[in-house]
Amino acid sequence: MDQDFSSKFSFDDAANEEAKICVVGVGGGGGNAINNMVQKGIHGSVEFIAVNTDSQALSENRAPQKIQAGQDLTSGLGAGARPSVGAEAIEESSEEIRQALDGYDMAFITAGMGGGTGTGGAPVVAAIARSLGILTVAIVTKPFDCEGSRRMNTAQEGIELLRENVDTLIVIPNERLLDIADPDTSLIEAFEKADEVLYNATRGISDLITVHGLINLDFADVQTTMKDGGTALMGSATATGENRSEKAAVQAISSPLLDGLSIAGATNVLVNITSGPSLGIREATQATSVIQKEAGEDVEVIFGTVIEEDIEDKLRVTVIATGFDRDEEPEDEGDDGRRTVPLEDQNEDDDPADYKGETNLRQLDTPAYERRNAPLRSEPSEDEPTDETDGESEDDTPNIRRLEADDLNERTDRDERSRSDEETDDDTDTPAFLRKMMD
Repeated sequence: MDQDFSSKFSFDDAANEEAKICVVGVGGGGGNAINNMVQKGIHGSVEFIAVNTDSQALSENRAPQKIQAGQDLTSGLGAGARPSVGAEAIEESSEEIRQALDGYDMAFITAGMGGGTGTGGAPVVAAIARSLGILTVAIVTKPFDCEGSRRMNTAQEGIELLRENVDTLIVIPNERLLDIADPDTSLIEAFEKADEVLYNATRGISDLITVHGLINLDFADVQTTMKDGGTALMGSATATGENRSEKAAVQAISSPLLDGLSIAGATNVLVNITSGPSLGIREATQATSVIQKEAGEDVEVIFGTVIEEDIEDKLRVTVIATGFDRDEEPEDEGDDGRRTVPLEDQNEDDDPADYKGETNLRQLDTPAYERRNAPLRSEPSEDEPTDETDGESEDDTPNIRRLEADDLNERTDRDERSRSDEETDDDTDTPAFLRKMMD
């Protein structure tokens, strides 16, 4: 029994050589995430870099190192929600960014997808980091449904570009944050919640490298999980009281942040177990056993513990599952060869411990409102322009030219809507999310 258990988990209590880690916030959303991380603090020698085309936002950022991207191109006025401009601006400043990144072992790239600088620029920053041999992990957010289908589609284009230029990609669907927030949560609080999730994900990984605990990991352990890890899933939960480790583990692998997906099928799982000095080795192994059972017999679970003096009797479990894209056999494949599995409804009476989520990661590429069959707006009429054209190429790979064309269409549609809005009543001038809040 002991021999089988040790074959499933990797322990490493060797002295941890200090790895150089940086967090790069790209664009407005990435900058906000950096501000939150600097304010709350991250253990160890983790450094922060803010990259933005908006000089005013950059001047107010708390990052010790700031890079004004594309100053000649944008004159410090931002990318105007145009990803092609964001990408070109980062390329203009690529040498400065390269020098800033040189020497790091690991880089977290964080951004809010759907705008200009983050959507277009984050893939370029990631490509620069990987060209320097840096382990590159992107942790980004997808827009709330109320931000509109066009912004969601733009975000998805950027995510596809980013996926090609990072070792591991973690996408946080903002809409799922509403499932763990109070009904009366304000819009500002919702975005702050998104920053909090980005912070927890980044810290959950970096703490395993920089903070000593009962079970320590080194950079090589994290690299095993993250290097060429592809699309990743992240879940996190905190529990107290009796059986707190099992409770936190079950909640983490059924977290709303997983967007209905399961960690089953991953090849590697990284687990951070954080608690106070009372944390016992049995609690750590109980939590990882729950996670290993959900992920499958063939998965390699690498876990470490972090001791926090001020966490009281709470125990937090953070799970990062990777390797879904490795050695995948095509079956009912889409354009990228991934199999398509329909979502199944979960019975409300089901035990959370028996929860099995959706195993098809391709579902992440479809906005939540579409999977729920609840479109943000009615279907366009025959006279309305749509995002699809009859002569569209079968190649779905996003590129900067395609994003630039989308920018042009967006500006045209915006002008038409502006003229149309003058003829509508006062109610329609109010954004949808504000109308919902006022109802």
